[in-house]
Amino acid sequence: MADHPPILFGYARVSTEDQNLDLQRDAFRGHGVAENRIYEEKASGASLAKRPQLAAAIKALRKGDVLVVWKLDRLGRNLEELILTVRRIQQKEAHFRCLTQPIDTSTPMGTLIFHIFGAMAQFERELGRERTMAGLAAARVRGRIGGRKTVLDEAKQAQAREMLAAGMPISKVATKLKLGRSTLYKWRDAVRPAPVVDDPAEDGANG
Repeated sequence: MADHPPILFGYARVSTEDQNLDLQRDAFRGHGVAENRIYEEKASGASLAKRPQLAAAIKALRKGDVLVVWKLDRLGRNLEELILTVRRIQQKEAHFRCLTQPIDTSTPMGTLIFHIFGAMAQFERELGRERTMAGLAAARVRGRIGGRKTVLDEAKQAQAREMLAAGMPISKVATKLKLGRSTLYKWRDAVRPAPVVDDPAEDGANG
């Protein structure tokens, strides 16, 4: 339990100077937020460091207090940013409430919804990593290693295939195409053309 009656704080934000905060102000007043406890700023949904009024609102929270916003997107640009900000509020042992969407971390249902949001954010991160790995694998097949601009373009890949298929050692192919042997080895291991003849002296070069 809080050692004082819970206080409602409002955070209102618009992203450009020509937008108006009146709608959010009116919503806060109708919800019981005192005028002197409404924090306002006109800023993009960038990091907390670039939103000093949000930082000030969170700093003002004490145990049991509630930070109120009109819409979830007032607090963050994306789900992950929203979750990080709400966790900062929870670290103060305070709560978060949204007036237009059913989020109120002072209630069991609101807490459940917030946990679902957290699981969704984790799913998005894992999905993003899978897409990145798939993209890198596809890039390697095409001769692009690590996302850099490829030095082994399609024309050189075609030449390399012909030379290797004809039995030319990788060292000579690399010299003719002005490429590093490691680049050719990585490309070869990705596409695995056959047959390939390595130089006997290079047995350890691909280790």
